[in-house]
Amino acid sequence: MRAFAELLDRLSLTASRNTKLTLLRDHFANAPDPDRGWALASLTGELAFHAAKPAFIRKAVEARMDPVLFGWSYDYVGDLAETVALVWPARPGANREPELSEVVDALRSASRSDVQRLIEDWLDALDSTGRWALLKLMTGGLRVGVSARLAKQAVADLAPVPVSEVGEIWHALRPPYEDLFAWLEGRSERPTADAPGRFRPVMLAQAVDEEADFGKLDPEDYAAEWKWDGIRIQAVNEGGVRRLYTRTGDDISRTFPDVLDALDFEGAIDGELLVLRGSAIAPFSDLQQRLNRKTVNDRLLAEFPAGIRAYDLLADGEEDTRMLPFVRRRARLEDFVARLKTSRIDLSPLQPFGTWTELADLRRSPPPGDPTIAEGVMLKRWDSIYEAGRPKGPWFKWKRDPFLVDAVLMYAQRGHGKRSSFYSDYTFGVWAEGVDGARMLTPVGKAYFGFTDEELKLLDKYVRDNTVDRYGPVRAVRADVRHGLVFEVAFEGLQRSTRHKSGVAMRFPRINRIRWDKPSGEADELAALERMLELMDAR
Repeated sequence: MRAFAELLDRLSLTASRNTKLTLLRDHFANAPDPDRGWALASLTGELAFHAAKPAFIRKAVEARMDPVLFGWSYDYVGDLAETVALVWPARPGANREPELSEVVDALRSASRSDVQRLIEDWLDALDSTGRWALLKLMTGGLRVGVSARLAKQAVADLAPVPVSEVGEIWHALRPPYEDLFAWLEGRSERPTADAPGRFRPVMLAQAVDEEADFGKLDPEDYAAEWKWDGIRIQAVNEGGVRRLYTRTGDDISRTFPDVLDALDFEGAIDGELLVLRGSAIAPFSDLQQRLNRKTVNDRLLAEFPAGIRAYDLLADGEEDTRMLPFVRRRARLEDFVARLKTSRIDLSPLQPFGTWTELADLRRSPPPGDPTIAEGVMLKRWDSIYEAGRPKGPWFKWKRDPFLVDAVLMYAQRGHGKRSSFYSDYTFGVWAEGVDGARMLTPVGKAYFGFTDEELKLLDKYVRDNTVDRYGPVRAVRADVRHGLVFEVAFEGLQRSTRHKSGVAMRFPRINRIRWDKPSGEADELAALERMLELMDAR
């Protein structure tokens, strides 16, 4: 457990990708089996303990110390694991520190009645860093700045092999991955990737640099299509095994049984999951009604019918088509979709263009209906194979310019992980007319990125210096027509919302600029957002 705790601690203290990669690679090379496999599982989100809930952790610590004092400490620190690690009053005579594999084995078989005793015994035996790592492991919220792909890259470097090879067999593997490490260290053959219904690592696009890229690229080499505003999915039916995966390989089949039933084919397609009503695409807010649910009822299935807009063919029957050039995959995809007897899967149409200027005009003219259904355009080289990862050159995405409004900071809350000591989550509002005719701020969104670490320190100080009230972990910041901090907020689109007092909800809001220079009274009005909505509806 100590080596795992030191790894998490060091990962949390560096922002450098290369340093994180080195730390991970060294840990996987030196830690024994099965501990390194459980570490990999935790970092890739493949490890969960259903009996271990944050409520048990709070119950354990409140049995050892004054609950009010703990509440104050938690409010100050802002992170449950870090707070408990610091304040835990250990009892003398504790047992030896547990190994990571011991903790995992115990939690996987523990009943809810056992969890609190286990937590207390382990917290007594560990130092503060070990306690912090233990609690992060239990709750699944590591937040150390490591993606699943980075962890897999570190593992692949042990051989070394391309990370795509690890991704290719990932869904045929199970923690603690002893067969994976045996292969990478040359002690056994490569694990098989031929499990029916398996996930195939996705190909990603690079963002277009208009000045640098368009000057050296020939438009005749590329096909263009809309970048649809849904979620990237992979739909598979092999040997009677049907699966629906996200771009990261998460299995969401249970959430979309209507789509799963439509996979009446043998093969694998890449596309966009959308709410489709006939041939019309609904806004992303409709798709959100279906996402992140363990089950769906008949009402949701009827009101928000999901479907796939296909744009690539990864397997046709038993044939792997990924090594074919895009021009051939596209032709076969058209035939593949034409043979399907369902309205839930259609084809993403190609958009003809001759010059980059024509493509720019196309990008400014979204499809008929709500313009927010397309985030921009995709460019794919006609001769490109389907290559896992984000290779440079074959695919580009050219997203539309974001919408911008000036809004006033109203509330702030501490972040998580390395930001747990900073107020980094910001709720902002725009001006509206109150019942008495006076101007008042109404919240329209929340953002927690778009600023540098140096700007975060200044924002945190501003929040502390201008707090006027507290609501649990949330601070209300002084915000009126004479005093307030203005954010220039960028967002991808707007939708009507009955859940928000303002009646609008932003899509992907982020801080574009901090307007230290702008008086709060000059921020935008709610009427400006309503006009944006009217324009979207009209189009």
